[in-house]
Amino acid sequence: MAATIAGVLSVFDPDADEVPVVFDSPHSGAEYPDDFGCIAPMANVRTAEDAFVDALFAAAPGKGATLLSAHFPRAYIDVDRSALDLDPNMLEGPWPEPLAPSPKTTKMGSGLVWSTCIPGIPMYDRKLSVAEIRRRIETYYKPYHAALAQTLDDKRRRFGRVWHVNCHSMVSVSSVKGPEGRAGMERPHFILGDVDGSTCAPEFTDLVRANLAGMGYEVRINTPYTAAELVIAYADPANGCHGLMIDIKRDLYMDEETIERTSGFTALEADVTRLIEAICDYARSAA
Repeated sequence: MAATIAGVLSVFDPDADEVPVVFDSPHSGAEYPDDFGCIAPMANVRTAEDAFVDALFAAAPGKGATLLSAHFPRAYIDVDRSALDLDPNMLEGPWPEPLAPSPKTTKMGSGLVWSTCIPGIPMYDRKLSVAEIRRRIETYYKPYHAALAQTLDDKRRRFGRVWHVNCHSMVSVSSVKGPEGRAGMERPHFILGDVDGSTCAPEFTDLVRANLAGMGYEVRINTPYTAAELVIAYADPANGCHGLMIDIKRDLYMDEETIERTSGFTALEADVTRLIEAICDYARSAA
């Protein structure tokens, strides 16, 4: 059964014996709000989408886990950023509270509200009002965070521990906006991020790495991504909440120019389902 806020999110409850595992796909949304007002070509804007990631993990409820997915696009508002990670130069008026724009994200145009898209194309030909940014935060950002926080807290209270897997995709070759600092670098099949071992028990990261490597995939840990706000904000391994980011190389399953599934989607989906099973089995025994 799914609980849905139209245009915002869906929470898919377990269809099998419940385990304390939550998968979330915050960037797979493609329902663009009418008030977006973006001038950049949609082909460029849509490179920000983690297209089909929610579909790759769709088997999670059938294995006993909860799946949360966003409907709106990250280019509109990015829930995997701090609410303070906003560029004041985008605004037509002063923000009423102190901001903390990140040099890693806001400088590259991809903070809470994106100012540019690949390869540096401006998203807007105007300043954005404080009121419209507030509306995006209240209507989209806060409900997503509230749904994730509530789901994690409920499971931790009932099971004693919970494992959160934050699901993403990445362009197959680095762009100028990438953390590598230059374009043209081929990426591995998967990147796992636990912020240098601080957001989950090392054995959980190793479980995921070993399962993927055993399927023949190249896996890196914390390079070049270490996880972001949705893992960092809620992970608390000392108190039973373990958070791990998974990034999937897009050319494994989609055409990155047309944003369409390729023949590789079915095989990858089967492997992701095997990974989901391994994670749920681990949580079932550990909890």
